[in-house]
Amino acid sequence: MKLVLTAVRFFVGGLFIFSGLIKVNDPVGTAIKMEEYFEIFSLDIAGFFHYLVPFSLAISIFLVVIEVVLGVALLVNFKQNWTLKSLLVIIVFFTALTGFSAITNSVTDCGCFGDAIKLTPWESFIKDLVLLAMILFLYLSQHDIQSKSAEKRSFFIVSATLILSLGLALYAVAHLPFIDFRAYKVGNHIPTEMKPSEDFVYEYVMEKDGKEYRFENYPTDKSYQFVAMNHLNPEAAPKITDFGVWNDDGDFTAEVFTGNKLFVILYDVSKTNETSITDINTLIQALGDQIEVYALTASDGTTFETFQKKVNLAIPYYYTDATVLKTITRSNPGLWLLQDGTVKGKWHYNDVPNYGELLDLVQ
Repeated sequence: MKLVLTAVRFFVGGLFIFSGLIKVNDPVGTAIKMEEYFEIFSLDIAGFFHYLVPFSLAISIFLVVIEVVLGVALLVNFKQNWTLKSLLVIIVFFTALTGFSAITNSVTDCGCFGDAIKLTPWESFIKDLVLLAMILFLYLSQHDIQSKSAEKRSFFIVSATLILSLGLALYAVAHLPFIDFRAYKVGNHIPTEMKPSEDFVYEYVMEKDGKEYRFENYPTDKSYQFVAMNHLNPEAAPKITDFGVWNDDGDFTAEVFTGNKLFVILYDVSKTNETSITDINTLIQALGDQIEVYALTASDGTTFETFQKKVNLAIPYYYTDATVLKTITRSNPGLWLLQDGTVKGKWHYNDVPNYGELLDLVQ
């Protein structure tokens, strides 16, 4: 029995640490997911959830840090009763979120493992139900009592974990994720990411005389009745399906992938850090005509042009979907450098590079 308890404890603790660290890497991404949940809850459950949207980042940081801390606390047996009660509260919260997503299909990715591992709503819900059962099992079976020296040691480990996790999360917010798991990361060729990695393979399910048949090609025999068409290699689907750039004159997506281009990402100018535009303007002036500079925004034209005049950002602008821009960079504003469609660099507004650094990247 003790061996089973130890195995379950290490599995649950390890999973919480793994999940938490992936999200500590990108708290802004978790905040975006929390905003999505709150907006949907405000429409489907209760309006007050809308008032939580401005606090999404703070809630995100708390949740990702506490995941790591509780995972470590469980591994080192720190205050077992308190730790398991806290884990129960957290897992009930997550189970409610993923259960709602699975039943309503309103949020197609829970963000449980950030952008590193994608789970369907039902996979996420089942995962949380299993974890809930395991944590409840540990709670009902708890029995270990630490010695004074062991308790001091575990307190030090948990405290250090809290400080380190919080520091990493705050650093990731003030800069960019340490590891970029998204399709728009440095080194990726965006046009390639927008295409299937291989030809799609389908299976046609047909019915005849009460029996079900499966074909690689659609049968020409009219006596078969169509039942379903299954996609056998969904992993071949494009990593990017929603990238587009346009203005009032038409679509300019193809032009984005030619030559050297620096994009100033401003997905919502009402939430933009305006003071950072000074450094961005300095960079633009230093570049001259050596690299084309454009703005990408999800704000409407009138609002964006008013913003341009306010901060003296005299560059052409295009529209792009807000969710896409938030996926490209976790910074508003942020910088995104492309060379013939290949991502050469990404920067947070706190890390605006000098023009020499940019020119070196596109030589």
